[in-house]
Amino acid sequence: MRPKTIRLVGLVAGSLALLLLIAYTGGFLDFGKIGPGRIEAREPAAPAGQEARTKAVELPVNYQAVGTVQPMSEIRVEAQVPGRILAVKTRSGQMVERGQELVKLDDRQYRARLAQARQGMAEARAVLARAKAEHARVAQLLKGQAATPRQMEQATEGLKRAQAMAARAGDLEQEARVALGYTTVSAPASGRVMKRLAEPGDTALPGRPLLLLQAQGGLRLEAVLPEALFSRVRPGQKLQVELPSLERALSGKVQEIVPAADPATRTFLVKVSLPAEQGLYPGVFGRLLVPMDKRKAVLVPARAVSRVGQLEMVLAKQDGRWQKVMVTTGRRQGDMLEALSGLKGGETVLIPAGAHAR
Repeated sequence: MRPKTIRLVGLVAGSLALLLLIAYTGGFLDFGKIGPGRIEAREPAAPAGQEARTKAVELPVNYQAVGTVQPMSEIRVEAQVPGRILAVKTRSGQMVERGQELVKLDDRQYRARLAQARQGMAEARAVLARAKAEHARVAQLLKGQAATPRQMEQATEGLKRAQAMAARAGDLEQEARVALGYTTVSAPASGRVMKRLAEPGDTALPGRPLLLLQAQGGLRLEAVLPEALFSRVRPGQKLQVELPSLERALSGKVQEIVPAADPATRTFLVKVSLPAEQGLYPGVFGRLLVPMDKRKAVLVPARAVSRVGQLEMVLAKQDGRWQKVMVTTGRRQGDMLEALSGLKGGETVLIPAGAHAR
């Protein structure tokens, strides 16, 4: 083959290879993929789940007052008489019934005191019996003029003294019996033992608590508010209470407002009753939300929001198609989440089948 023919063939082959390269890079030879800007002809299958709508609402702007959960009725269980503790028959967190024995004291000295009082009562009764007999004898003699009025007066005085001695002995016996009963410390009301403050071997003294008992009657949040907010709360008003330990908010009712402000902090105390809730105990930290103003917000069902790593997204229907929309969520509002970005309200979103509440 001539050299000129070889050069011509090489030129034609090179041009053809260049055209094929341009066609490939332009996507004209890729028949298995969808190129940029191209729409797939096949309609995708609708995802499984339940449709819901986002809401454009107005939410209150709240002042958050910090507080502590306290029992509505806290009872300090104390001993009425001094004595060495023999047994503490309960523990912290235990439920007790009214009249149930809680603490047992050493009662030996009180039993001895009761025995002495009973002996004194027996002697006083004997003296009273003799005084009654003497009084009756002198009265009979006086009728027959065998005794003088002075003897009758003496017999009457003796009878009165014996009666007073018997009454005093009876009081001492009753006092000793009551003191002996105080050596058994019982629950004054049904409730839960909050704190155990004594152990066997300790000395119980009147005025020194042995146990703290939360009587049945519920819990309440005690929070302090600035005096400038005094006019924004009133008895009977319903307010939201956030409990971080439970990761939820409860609706409480203002039970009491202490009308005197603390001159040092310029705050006043508000007591808000709380509904019974599993896992809620005295001492838990809480926030009382006092409405101040309103703001616009968008709420999305919490179960519609999915998380991928640090990203939050929802499936929203746009132009008849389900598309992933990235969102940023904020505070929880019941079973809804506040959408800080990504949604405007009124969108149709999908709650995937089997999605659990966040």
